[in-house]
Amino acid sequence: MILASFSLKGKTALVTGSSRGLGAGIALALAEAGANVALHGSRSVPESTRKTIAAAGTRTVALAADVSVESACVQLMDEVLQAFGGIDILVNNAGTIRRAPAAEHSMEDWNAVLATNLTSVFRLTQLAGKHMLEQRSGKVINIASMLTFQGGVFVPSYAAAKGGVGQLTKAFANEWAAKGVNVNAIAPGYMATDNTAVLQKDPERSRQILERIPAGRWGVPADLAGAAVFLASHASDYVHGQILAVDGGWLAR
Repeated sequence: MILASFSLKGKTALVTGSSRGLGAGIALALAEAGANVALHGSRSVPESTRKTIAAAGTRTVALAADVSVESACVQLMDEVLQAFGGIDILVNNAGTIRRAPAAEHSMEDWNAVLATNLTSVFRLTQLAGKHMLEQRSGKVINIASMLTFQGGVFVPSYAAAKGGVGQLTKAFANEWAAKGVNVNAIAPGYMATDNTAVLQKDPERSRQILERIPAGRWGVPADLAGAAVFLASHASDYVHGQILAVDGGWLAR
């Protein structure tokens, strides 16, 4: 009986930033749990990911939109609704990072990161939420970060955005929990993705990071699969406003 509560059969999900990395891994996990999945790429349609996920046997579409632009968020949601007729699960994963010392961090970088990593989360949650509130059910999963809790170094715009994602998660949950819509977040630890390529290539920094992770390794996209399916399913119906760290024990150290 308990395993049935994790099934996503018949559900429709949109996973932003799912052309590769964490987003692709989450999208595959949702599809394997039975969900139909709308994939999203910021610059191009994630066709290769679509082919991989189609093998799971559920329906999938691949869409492109620059979610840093408000009108593109509206268009993206319209395309998902046209393709599937509704939306049950939204995973706000699209993100970018710009590195520079705080005193030299440009306004261009600040605005670009905040638009993609925070404003798009707010707008897409609004748009999906209108349908979820009407049907009195839905799951929103925001992708937070270790920098939701910590300040980081050389990434002030990213830290500010991910801190905001944590607070948005709680704000939406406070309003929507009683209306059948769950809003939660996953905070990945140090993951071996494009966003951390600079850190992985720096021998000293990589060593320092690995020494702090009790699990003794960098995370991989598949490490988020269980958390994503849990928060997208009926198994988490009484979980609201939480930020679930999947970090190999980083925060506990």
